Amino acid sequence: MIDAIASVRELPDRQPGALPLDELLAAGQPVVLRGVARDWGLVQAGQRGMPEAMDYLRRHYNGQPVTYSYGSREIAGRPFYNDDFTALNIEVRRSPLGEVLDAIAAHAGDAQPPTYYVASLLVDTRLPGFRAQNDFDLAAQGIHAPPSIWIGNRVTASCHYDAMENIACCAVGRRRFTVFPPEQVANLYPGPLEPTPGGQVVSVVDFANPDFERYPRFRDALAAAQTAVLEPGDAIFIPNLWWHHVQGLEPFNVLVNYWWNGAPAHIPAAMHALYHALWSLRDRPEREKQAWRALFDYYVFGDAQRAGEHLPPQARKTLGPIDETLARQLRAMLINKLNR
Repeated sequence: MIDAIASVRELPDRQPGALPLDELLAAGQPVVLRGVARDWGLVQAGQRGMPEAMDYLRRHYNGQPVTYSYGSREIAGRPFYNDDFTALNIEVRRSPLGEVLDAIAAHAGDAQPPTYYVASLLVDTRLPGFRAQNDFDLAAQGIHAPPSIWIGNRVTASCHYDAMENIACCAVGRRRFTVFPPEQVANLYPGPLEPTPGGQVVSVVDFANPDFERYPRFRDALAAAQTAVLEPGDAIFIPNLWWHHVQGLEPFNVLVNYWWNGAPAHIPAAMHALYHALWSLRDRPEREKQAWRALFDYYVFGDAQRAGEHLPPQARKTLGPIDETLARQLRAMLINKLNR
């Protein structure tokens, strides 16, 4: 791993469950919340050892199969690509959670075990009752963010971004997070948009052994990076579109995270706009692209009121605030145009 990276800012000794959400969102920077989940039932079980943590999960499991990633020893815990980036180096399997836990335990002493990784499993679908002793209850603060659980051995989630706000809580084991601001995208060398190891584009740089000759701009990314090791009971807030590289550091690691979108429900995923822009704009002549850049800056990325401020309110329509009714009209118009 890379040395001499700045540390993520910390809010130490948080009271259990005390999430200063307004402060976190206003700052828009990664923050570590030390000890905020130290009283969780799973955290306490994990402190007593891997068997107790696994038993705790088994007691809440409803028996329905789970989807997980399996990788051979050769991938060294890094779900990624084959040599030509045309396929992934992992298999997607389904089995009872207990079988996955048994396999992790059986290889816990291996120097380089096979990879087992249950990723982004919605807690409520497989672990009913778990949230009674393991939850931040964001709904009480007006946020709809059903928790997901991540269960595995020493797995590395290659550097990626999420389109939503994220609070990730280390429940069992330790995890190292390395984060980068959104503007470092070019210096992180993103891989294919599809397929991807976890549903989102990842950096192709091997952080454990970076090839600076092949990826020289990665040095600039590291200059902007921040890192933190989370102990059991610690959490980290990662703002949307911040890149993060996550390493499980113990033979058994469990993380619980909360994603939520701060935009109104009638505003669609911005990734749809990116795909449409790739299709409709990217391959136009450079002169034309720069003209479209000016239009996007005026209508989209500039002040939200500017494009319509010189018009009377009744004439602004799409140039004014977009509510649910206007959102439905825009969606219908786009579907009609795309289907022509």
